[in-house]
Amino acid sequence: MLAKLERTDHGVTDDCGLCGRVAELFEFQGQPEKCCLDCCADLATGVLLSAEIDAATMAGRNTNTLVSESAEISGRILERAQSAHFGFN
Repeated sequence: MLAKLERTDHGVTDDCGLCGRVAELFEFQGQPEKCCLDCCADLATGVLLSAEIDAATMAGRNTNTLVSESAEISGRILERAQSAHFGFN
């Protein structure tokens, strides 16, 4: 599955729909809110990781590394959101 990323009106900044930072926003296919580039990248990686975790689980392979990487991505998004919320951009 390929995710489609489209830039919103060039030069327009607003609050990211995922982390809340003020940044240039992009539309990420399947995501109702527009997101900053960092969150879009993490969303795309998360989609791929989810598919890989599913495939590994179905094949009976160990998923610890993939799950750990997925948690790391979630942590980055949470850090950005907390940073934006508390004004530490």
